[in-house]
Amino acid sequence: MIGRRPRVPGRHRYGQALSAVHRRLWDGPAREEAGRLDRSTVLWSVLYSLGRRRFYALAAWPAAEPVVVEDDTAEGLEARMREVERGGGVRPPVPSGLAGRGEGIWNTPSVLVGPVQGRAA
Repeated sequence: MIGRRPRVPGRHRYGQALSAVHRRLWDGPAREEAGRLDRSTVLWSVLYSLGRRRFYALAAWPAAEPVVVEDDTAEGLEARMREVERGGGVRPPVPSGLAGRGEGIWNTPSVLVGPVQGRAA
């Protein structure tokens, strides 16, 4: 078979015209919900993990350690974000006169909220 082209059946066969492939959008509604939540909060960056199928929020205010909150649902994540803002050990700065996202605050994540896997308590 040296010097010969392999016999591959189907659309990948040599000489076949290119065909359109359907592009799949995984977890579209969850990604849209994460985007909506991200746009509605100035002090948090919200994202959805396709691999873990969980929502994550990263605090965008300066702190000694990163503030990361996670939950299975967008509603649960929003509740946990408000819990941290109300006094879960970390206080976000008061957004005074913020014209746009990220203005006047640092965009680096800052205290891990919740259990950390792999660490002894």
